[in-house]
Amino acid sequence: MTVLRSVLDVASPEYARARESMLGKLTELEAEQAKAVEGGGAKYVQRHRERGKLLARERIELLLDPDTPFLELSPLAAWGSDYQVGASLVAGIGVVSGVECLITANDPTVRGGASNPWTLRKALRANEIAYANRLPSISLVESGGADLPSQKEIFIPGGALFKDITRLSEAGIPTVAVVFGNSTAGGAYIPGMSDHVIMVRERAKVFLGGPPLVRMATGEEAAEEDLGGADMHARTSGLADHYAVDEPDALRQARRVVARLNWRKAHADPDPEAVLPPRYDAEELLGVVPEELKVPFDPREVIARIVDDSDFDEFKPLYGASLVTGWARLHGYPVGVLANARGVLFSEESQKATQFIQLANQRDIPLLFLHNTTGYMVGTEYEQGGIIKHGAMMINAVSNSKVPHLSVLLGASYGAGHYGMCGRAYDPRFLFAWPSAKSAVMGPQQLAGVLSIVMRESAAARGKPFDEEADAGLRAMVEQQIESESLPMFLSGRLYDDGVIDPRDTRTVLGLCLSALHSAPVEGARGGFGVFRM
Repeated sequence: MTVLRSVLDVASPEYARARESMLGKLTELEAEQAKAVEGGGAKYVQRHRERGKLLARERIELLLDPDTPFLELSPLAAWGSDYQVGASLVAGIGVVSGVECLITANDPTVRGGASNPWTLRKALRANEIAYANRLPSISLVESGGADLPSQKEIFIPGGALFKDITRLSEAGIPTVAVVFGNSTAGGAYIPGMSDHVIMVRERAKVFLGGPPLVRMATGEEAAEEDLGGADMHARTSGLADHYAVDEPDALRQARRVVARLNWRKAHADPDPEAVLPPRYDAEELLGVVPEELKVPFDPREVIARIVDDSDFDEFKPLYGASLVTGWARLHGYPVGVLANARGVLFSEESQKATQFIQLANQRDIPLLFLHNTTGYMVGTEYEQGGIIKHGAMMINAVSNSKVPHLSVLLGASYGAGHYGMCGRAYDPRFLFAWPSAKSAVMGPQQLAGVLSIVMRESAAARGKPFDEEADAGLRAMVEQQIESESLPMFLSGRLYDDGVIDPRDTRTVLGLCLSALHSAPVEGARGGFGVFRM
């Protein structure tokens, strides 16, 4: 039997402490995510409603097929910055007329939907997801363009947004723009470059220069409707392909546009009737990760609660035991799983991972990385044993693997171990974190300790006394800084992941991602991994 046998003791004090810690982190997470949902706050939400307009998430809800999920991406973008949590943009994947689409919606309650540097980064990430997974892209537009005080951080890199739209179209990936209000200056190019454009009567305003700019540039006195109203674009300029009488009508027409795309996924979806759920309760995932990440945990307890029927064929179970590898199905889709078992990656784990990644590429099977690693092992024995070249083999394999990768940070994800386990810089199709996750160049205590040792040795070399009191203060300060910068909300705010998720939702989130990525061909590398140092 290859069904995993759980030994998780849900009645133990350790489990209870871990569960309580996770629930506390989830409460904090929900409070921060609520800030994104609140948009610009009650005052601006009320003003928006008084104008007879729908909120960004209400527009998305009317666009989606009834009773289908919406996988929101990067909801904490801009967290910890001077900008509104959520970055005045809602992004995610949902089903429209039976087609999985990448959807973005400006939040006009936040500075009129103007784009700040974090809006740009979030929009670029959304375009990247649409392109990699061949997802039709729908933009629900209402934006005053760039947030002018921050234009220096937007103007130059912001041109990539328009390039992305044209690249999607060139690749045969449909782009649809639905314009509900202002789409001005550079923002006018979003409908201007989209394949299909819908504008709302007396609401949509699409122009390169509004009346004030036209007056400054040419001296002409022009009315908004004549410059860029929906009626003008539908009747005169031809920019509008469809003319909607109101917002619900615009969303209805968007659904019809998608229904007529003749869009087909590269891979047929598995038969949901044949998919067996895990044999263990997802609720138990709340207590799997210890409160203190130095305490190891068995990732098989996670695997048993997310894969179909808890069925897992482990690969090389007796070799490189600090890394669990094996084959499973998740919502009917085949996956290869790599999961850290005891934190440290040794030479054996690195070689095992390299072979496993090559096998997955031979079989065209996506890979799922479950992170809990402090990095590659250090020390004289391990350096002499070739840890650098073996770690490089694993990173080489991850870098040049062509099958889609999914990553979930469960616990620690430090140093080069973060790279070897397909961190953000290695282009996983999707990367999520649990509230228990931490990621940095190394742990706070280790980093502070290294700095202390270096300073102590420096003082000794110069023949000067070492200030123990100052050292203790510096170590405490560094530990606090690194700890705060390692937390998932901090990292998610900088878009180093696609969202912090409730552990109980892991199977659902991964299932939605696997379905989305199968819109594109899933093909592995046949060789082409570069030179492996043996």
